[in-house]
Order: sequence, then structure tokens, then C-alpha cells
Amino acid sequence: MTSMNIVLTLTFSVVMLLFMVFPAMKIVEWIEQQWTVPQRWHNPLLFFWVVALSLAIGVFLRFF
Repeated sequence: MTSMNIVLTLTFSVVMLLFMVFPAMKIVEWIEQQWTVPQRWHNPLLFFWVVALSLAIGVFLRFF
């Protein structure tokens, strides 16, 4: 993967950060309903899903 592909993927991902907050909140809400998750893990779990979904969309936009 060239450095230009990485830059473009991260550019697309940064734009999608704002739009991925709501789906990430729904995913974390579902996880908390299914399993017992300590309250202190709520924010890191939400942050992880926002970043993961944004990167997934960025990769999708770049390569497909």
C-alpha cells in the first residue's frame, strides 16, 4: 500500500468520524444489553467503534 493510499483512506475516515457516532452509540447500547459491561468501559468502547466504523467506511470509499 502506497503512502498516498494511506493518506486518502485517512482523509475519508476523518470526514466520516462525525457520521459514525450514532451507529457506534447503537452498537454500544446493544453490547451493553447483551453483556454486563462496567460503566468505565462505555466511553472507550464507544470511541473504539467510532474509529473502527470510520476506518471501515474510509477503506470502502477508497477501494470500492
